[in-house]
Amino acid sequence: MNASPTADAVWNALRSIPDPEFGVNIVDLGLIYDVSCQDGDITVTMTLTTPTCPSGGWIYEGVKEAIARIPGAKNVEVSMVFDPAWTPEMLSDAAKEQLGAGHA
Repeated sequence: MNASPTADAVWNALRSIPDPEFGVNIVDLGLIYDVSCQDGDITVTMTLTTPTCPSGGWIYEGVKEAIARIPGAKNVEVSMVFDPAWTPEMLSDAAKEQLGAGHA
């Protein structure tokens, strides 16, 4: 019997997805707002840096595919929201360092 995926497993899978524009993973960019796991059902709430992000479709599909590959994942739901809007303050310290934003 497969164990149900944990939120940690989902966060780790999402860290494998880079934003092609910035070269920083989408977790460190602050694009993932929420992860929930229950009995193999996984729900992710995410955003993009802008609603018109040219890589949005690619990132969205990448999220769905990465989660679906987690052992024990059953139903995967990815919700794209733009409220609250993404801001550079959502960057992790690692992303700020990588992008040079921490040297203001």
